[in-house]
Amino acid sequence: MADGGRRTPSGAGKGRTPGGRPNPRGADQRGQSRGADQRGQGRQQAGRGRRQDWSRPADRQDVPRSEDQARYDGPPIPEEITGRELDRSVSAQLKGLPERLALRVARHLAAAGTLIDSDPETAYQHTLAARARASRLAVVREATGEAAYAAGHYAEALSELRAAKRMNGATDYLPIMADCHRALGQPEQALKLARSPAVANFGSAAKAEMTLVEAGARRDLGQLDAAVRTLELAPVQSKSRESWVVRLRYAYADALEAAGRDKDALAWFHRTDAVDPQELTDAAARAEALESRLG
Repeated sequence: MADGGRRTPSGAGKGRTPGGRPNPRGADQRGQSRGADQRGQGRQQAGRGRRQDWSRPADRQDVPRSEDQARYDGPPIPEEITGRELDRSVSAQLKGLPERLALRVARHLAAAGTLIDSDPETAYQHTLAARARASRLAVVREATGEAAYAAGHYAEALSELRAAKRMNGATDYLPIMADCHRALGQPEQALKLARSPAVANFGSAAKAEMTLVEAGARRDLGQLDAAVRTLELAPVQSKSRESWVVRLRYAYADALEAAGRDKDALAWFHRTDAVDPQELTDAAARAEALESRLG
């Protein structure tokens, strides 16, 4: 987008004898003990039933499933998804889990990866199912945060990415976290993250993402000239045709137009179009519209 975009019960009676608490008065309470024993057995059977119900597919349930159970099960995983689709670095982080559990988590994460662009909400539900099983793994929290972001659940995305950052210390999530702040109406918090010392060590693409968010936050605050200056300091003159260059140029042209500098904006829409053969933006159409307006 022009200004940077916005783009997870145990049985009753646990730890007790079948009759509940021991009867301190002994044999004269046999009837009461038998009744308590029957109730305790009933509770144990109910607990076993709930545990079995928890693990069965939703279409085989005798009673409606709770929201927590549905989230734990997650959406159906296509049979062709094996979990081997994951990057090796991700799979390596799942090796500490029991084998069957690791496979289930891997399949949910892989399913999320295939759906995040076409159906981000279902992708997010898959990551919630993975999180319900492996919430202590940073890679799972990261995937949940990214899917939440793609699905427009910005508060949830921010929470998950903060958790991942606490677990592994990574700073790669900062641009997304900053943009979540923007989406939540907190541009000042976005600018605070943009000024993080870690940004200096980012690669070109990640720096560009943070610049886009920073410029967008300036525009959110009505600081159009500051947004333009932010983008002027970015490598908009780069001859690379990487997507981050296309997006920087487009954001710069858009900010110039918003600031009333139409002729400069027109030039930069043309420059954007020149490095955008895949038409990632509508720079050509924006240039044509501006030319018509300027006569």
